[in-house]
Amino acid sequence: MRQVRRPLPGLVPGFLALVLAAALLGLAGPASAHDAAESTSPAQGAALAAPPAEVSVTFSNKPLGIGSSFSVKDAGGTEWAEGAARIADNVATQKLRPGAPAGKYTVAWRVVGSDSHPIEGTFTFTAASGAAPASGTSATGSPTAAGAVPGMGTAQPGVTEEPSGPANAGEPFQWSILLFAVVAVGLLVALGVMARRRLTGDGDAGDDGNSAEDSRG
Repeated sequence: MRQVRRPLPGLVPGFLALVLAAALLGLAGPASAHDAAESTSPAQGAALAAPPAEVSVTFSNKPLGIGSSFSVKDAGGTEWAEGAARIADNVATQKLRPGAPAGKYTVAWRVVGSDSHPIEGTFTFTAASGAAPASGTSATGSPTAAGAVPGMGTAQPGVTEEPSGPANAGEPFQWSILLFAVVAVGLLVALGVMARRRLTGDGDAGDDGNSAEDSRG
């Protein structure tokens, strides 16, 4: 009688369990993702009539009240951030010194998310004309370094313009994608091994049949 070798019964259920575990990890991945910036004010690349009184970044969760900082520099590298950053709900806001000139500005921000993971990014905007200087001060006052520790309270953030994805905002690496790829490769290898064993089994069975016929002859 011709014998056909069958795959090991425990092999397929094992790989099905791995696929199920990978799916569960994939579903849990987004839930465990780090906080992220959702929009900025001004919006990335916005063209304004004059420099705003403050800039802000809106996040997916409320940042921690430590380690937040902003830098707002004009095209000449002069710092215009004044005082400490403020955290109100999920918005971090930075005040600007009066008298900022016309031109392009680069805002670099850094906060500590609600999960204690630091996140940072940059965005730019341009102003068609300079802002009015504060009463009794010059528009070319000495640069003021950005504050490193935000104040606590419920200060209202600046008016947010049209939401835009902030530039250079980092995203967490999705390990579930890599795990799915590994499981898929492993499954393909297992299927190849089973197919080869089955073909080998068919060849062995054919050889046994030929031997039996030769002995009867």
